Amino acid sequence: MARRERTLRADAARNHQRIIDAALSAFQDAGPGVTLDEIADRAELSVATLYRRFRNRDQVVSAVLDHVLSTEIEPVAAAHTDDAWHDLAGLLGTAVDSLAQHRGLLSAARESRTFDVESVHRCANSLHQMLQRAIAAGVVRPELEVRDLAAVIVMTLSTIHPEDPEGADRERYLALLLDGLRPSAHHLPPPSAHDVPGAAEQR
Repeated sequence: MARRERTLRADAARNHQRIIDAALSAFQDAGPGVTLDEIADRAELSVATLYRRFRNRDQVVSAVLDHVLSTEIEPVAAAHTDDAWHDLAGLLGTAVDSLAQHRGLLSAARESRTFDVESVHRCANSLHQMLQRAIAAGVVRPELEVRDLAAVIVMTLSTIHPEDPEGADRERYLALLLDGLRPSAHHLPPPSAHDVPGAAEQR
């Protein structure tokens, strides 16, 4: 019985990953309008199997977004150098570039309202460690919080538009927002008790 349960768990894990990989590929190739039927077909699974793992399309989008955050962005935070500012700016730049490369997924996440500051905030531990190093080194404002970094990523991504395929605006506004993280004689106003709204409605 235990062996059968392990086999079932292993099969479920493989199917889960097949769905994630297929969905990521589908959003990349066909854009945000991909259906669950198309994703199941790419994963070579039945739609019923897909629905056993995910109740609806929004859950698929959220899971794929989490996959990108955990596999493409969080590992960058582990590569520390002696330059705390370089590490922090590099992490934020990598996050923006990575998500920008998945424009179909990003559009789907915005439409389903699964992409906001909170979703980026799921990398909180990595962001927190990087931020604390930068604060200790005196290279950023000491009053910064992790959600401020998440907001920088979300705000920068809101500047992506079809007429700028090379990402010039994305680079410009990331540079502007990064400059605002630098130490200043003027303290930032205190934040609200809640996270700021996401960029889901920003186009």
